[in-house]
Amino acid sequence: MTEETFTENLRSLEAILFTMGDSVESEVLKTALELSEEEFDDLMAALIRKYEAPDSGLQIIRLEDAYQMCTRKDCYEALIKVASVPVKPNLTGVMLEVLSIIAYRQPVTRGEIERIRGVSSDYAVNRLLDYGLIEEDGRAETIGRPILFRTSEAFLRQFGFSSAQDLPPIDEETKAQARENAFEEAGATEEERAMFAAREEAEEDSEEYTAVLDEESTKEAETDETDDSI
Repeated sequence: MTEETFTENLRSLEAILFTMGDSVESEVLKTALELSEEEFDDLMAALIRKYEAPDSGLQIIRLEDAYQMCTRKDCYEALIKVASVPVKPNLTGVMLEVLSIIAYRQPVTRGEIERIRGVSSDYAVNRLLDYGLIEEDGRAETIGRPILFRTSEAFLRQFGFSSAQDLPPIDEETKAQARENAFEEAGATEEERAMFAAREEAEEDSEEYTAVLDEESTKEAETDETDDSI
């Protein structure tokens, strides 16, 4: 790519992101500008560097496999003086717990969320949908075909992640505290807590047993293939 072509494509890429407003997938951008993977990566890197200048009020952010041009957070105070104040999600502790479960276990059903928390989470899930922080992701291939949920691009923007893979690891202490909060929310008795713990242990044992069976089946299949080749 010549320097002149590079500059022309860079201007076009900038114009597309500015005009679209929302995020645009990499494949769409590459197809529109007829770019190879390497050419696109070089152009996007150059555009990102351009908006990293301290005197720029805009920035280019990555959201999974898409890119978006948006304003810098430190410019919001000036923006709200001439625009409507954006609705900021008012997330309660329960909502944050449910959002965390969805973020780390996605895609996940309401039933799975409630099994993890031990209490009904319908209100929290519905509010997160209203805020646009989560979205539906098809249906599970199980009885009843329950809806699957995942985090949205709004979630990535709100918490400053480029991808769900950027989520920090969660420790056992945090998990235990979230579970305790759920028990208190539901007013669970000691007997109910014990029943939940027993059920969770049984599910873990079942998962381990299934994993062992899958491993043995794989070994048997590999052995059969070897025998056939002989």
